[in-house]
Amino acid sequence: MSSTNLPPATAAPTGRGAEGEHEDLTIRATHPPRPGRWLAALVAGLALVWVGWSIAVNPNLHWDVVVDYQFDAVVLQGLWVTIQLTVISMVLGVLIGVVAALMQISDSRILRTAALAYVWFFRGTPLLVQLIFWFNLGLIFPEFSLGIPFDGPKLASWSTNAIITGFVAALLGLTINEGAYMSEIVRAGLKSVDPGQQEAAESLGMPHRKVMLRVVLPQAMRVIVPPTGNQFISMLKTTSLVSVIAGADLLTVSQRIYLTNFEVIALLIVASIWYLVLTTVASIGQHFIERRFSRGYGTSVPLDRRIGSNLLFRRRRSADRP
Repeated sequence: MSSTNLPPATAAPTGRGAEGEHEDLTIRATHPPRPGRWLAALVAGLALVWVGWSIAVNPNLHWDVVVDYQFDAVVLQGLWVTIQLTVISMVLGVLIGVVAALMQISDSRILRTAALAYVWFFRGTPLLVQLIFWFNLGLIFPEFSLGIPFDGPKLASWSTNAIITGFVAALLGLTINEGAYMSEIVRAGLKSVDPGQQEAAESLGMPHRKVMLRVVLPQAMRVIVPPTGNQFISMLKTTSLVSVIAGADLLTVSQRIYLTNFEVIALLIVASIWYLVLTTVASIGQHFIERRFSRGYGTSVPLDRRIGSNLLFRRRRSADRP
């Protein structure tokens, strides 16, 4: 059998010397040179510099217009609408997803069927179609009314078009669609918890609701949080779809501006910069939240410490022998 060539490593023995001092035990591994990786890094760096320079000096991008409109009051108002849509849709979508996930793992066949039908429909149809549908809900139900069902007397009624504005339609579409995706994420997180945890809690007499809140969900958060953060970042960009129903979001107001001054590319750059800022802030927040819920999982002692501790233990045992 051929031996495998390992990279050279030097290690000083660890233990107590004759003078009682601790000797250094640090493994210093040396890696062979990799000219291919250096060449690839050089090519990638040059490509990035060239692309950045080409964009910066291109006169057709009208950077002066970008600077003028970056903090324009109308653009900031659209940015605020985008933030509102994202946060409210995600919060409500997570709540709907938790309820739908609990229904899917319920013992009731009716609840499981209802949850599966909800997920099947809203994950199977495009979000853009759902947004347009909610915006045109008045074509199906001209008015909302309260009263006795099945052609009973009406106590009060409202016009559907007065209630379902562009913002409300966008909120309905984004929330209900997000709830379908979040239900699958939450269900996967709940399934990742060892069933023995729930059985042990129930054997202690804890009710099912308390078991879910205090035992299962805290452990499932480690699996739920990362994809939920990705969904939040995706929602920031998905809100741009509400421009088709005049949702007054960031992209909608940018389009209204460039339809008047014909600075299409400049206003799209303005919107893109704000989307990048929002997604960057959300990514940083996701990192800290993931680290918070991943405490105690996946931690391991570095290789050099493990080897050093092992050698130290062996040397001490040898020194203790008569």
